[in-house]
Amino acid sequence: MLDKTKVEEVINKIRPALQRDGGDVELVEITDDNVVKVRLTGACGTCPMSIMTLKGGIEAILKQDIPEVKAVEAV
Repeated sequence: MLDKTKVEEVINKIRPALQRDGGDVELVEITDDNVVKVRLTGACGTCPMSIMTLKGGIEAILKQDIPEVKAVEAV
């Protein structure tokens, strides 16, 4: 199981970039098979580019910093 504190630390590094664009991200859960579930809020919740932000940004950074992360999904 992934360390929730470590996942939150990485998300907190990403958060300022999202907030500059009027959005945010919050950790919802970490599954037993190391899938991180997040909720995109604010402008990110309705942005047509949000899937790119999720996969190309959030998931890529989480996997880089925590190789055990299998995937990141929006809920």
